[in-house]
Amino acid sequence: MIVVYAAKLAEKAGQKLDTNTTKQQQLLKQMFAAAVDAALPENIVPGFMPSPPAGRTLVVGAGKASAAMARAFEENWSGDELSGLVVTSYGHEVACQSIEIVLASHPVPDEAGQLAAKRIVDMVSGLTADDLVVCLISGGGSSLLSLPAEGLTLANKQQINRALLRSGANIKEMNCVRKHLSAIKGGQLARAVAPARLVTLLISDVPNDDLDVIASGPTVPDPTTFKDALAILQKYQITEPEAVVQHLSAAIEETPKPDEAVFDNCTSVLIATPQRSLEAAAEVARRAGYTPLVLGDSIEGEASEVAKVHSGIAKQVLRHRQPIPAPCVLLSGGETTVTVQGNGRGGRNAEFALSLCVELAARKGVFALVADTDGIDGSEDNAGVILGPNTLQRAESLSLDAKAYLANNDAYSFFKALDQLVMTGPTLTNVNDFRAILIDDLGVDQAAEARKN
Repeated sequence: MIVVYAAKLAEKAGQKLDTNTTKQQQLLKQMFAAAVDAALPENIVPGFMPSPPAGRTLVVGAGKASAAMARAFEENWSGDELSGLVVTSYGHEVACQSIEIVLASHPVPDEAGQLAAKRIVDMVSGLTADDLVVCLISGGGSSLLSLPAEGLTLANKQQINRALLRSGANIKEMNCVRKHLSAIKGGQLARAVAPARLVTLLISDVPNDDLDVIASGPTVPDPTTFKDALAILQKYQITEPEAVVQHLSAAIEETPKPDEAVFDNCTSVLIATPQRSLEAAAEVARRAGYTPLVLGDSIEGEASEVAKVHSGIAKQVLRHRQPIPAPCVLLSGGETTVTVQGNGRGGRNAEFALSLCVELAARKGVFALVADTDGIDGSEDNAGVILGPNTLQRAESLSLDAKAYLANNDAYSFFKALDQLVMTGPTLTNVNDFRAILIDDLGVDQAAEARKN
């Protein structure tokens, strides 16, 4: 399946794996494919099917993987007739027989998402304890379930989302704010479902796999408060729109907390996580003769700064054969952020890759693939970037100043000029960032040269 999916990714990119790529780059692509494959709904949903109820079964949900999850669910459902609605991002749709698929905008919400969220709340309201609601949740659900709290408008939510995306706030902070501006997130969907049985299947795209952070936790208790959300806006000096600040300050009705009865008949199950995908990639590396080292599945921070740390570890391997000797692969996941200062193009993975490229300064024997497992790096059309030891040299031959592009947050344009963007299209899953730095055994002479540098 790994090879099949790797070929599928390459086919979407309009190229074969063995064309104009080194064996190291082929291996990196196979590792990325394995990470994605480990989180594909068609492979994982069948193992987590709930028991059929005495009453009705409704399927709802949101996220970039939700449509694929819905199809896998209905194909493996053994109970009576089911129905429902899930909302997914444009370009991430798949055909379902019984479950309606609605398309909406990500990362900034739109009216389609608002209407879909309202329909979901109406659909699950008024059920009985004999009924079952299955909620399919994956990354991206926060913007797709865009039902403003009373007194707020969609325009308010769009403005605050744009401000948060540019601020450098991490996903936990962003979703804390989102939960307190919503009528469905932060456990409020569970409030609407009660007293029916609620089973939530989740694909995690957040550091530490916090259930309340994935898609802003519509079906789980919310440990955060209005006060927390307001403090986040103050931290990043966000003062507009005024309606949002006033709403958070008023703190009229808190989101459901862990001890509330609405969660008595609720079950939440993580069916795919970043760690499992990193382990799948590690196994591919191991079979190819490279020792894998997983640095972490929940790494956060400014993308360019996180890249500096990764490059430091790579240099330590090259100079001192620590913490492990080459040939090896450094793996990590999580979700970095970008505080936008320039006016260029590029998501957090391209930003990481460009910073890594600058820091490594053409170290021999070092290759890297940095990509988002959903196939979309930020709001661009690439999944990420693939690097080789000659990337910086090629850039210089084209008069591309890597540091200037980095300062302008324009990593996409830099790597597009070099034809080093990884283009997969939507993968129909999402376990967040994937970073693999492959380090070959340079041999005694080349290692000595690397130490001199």
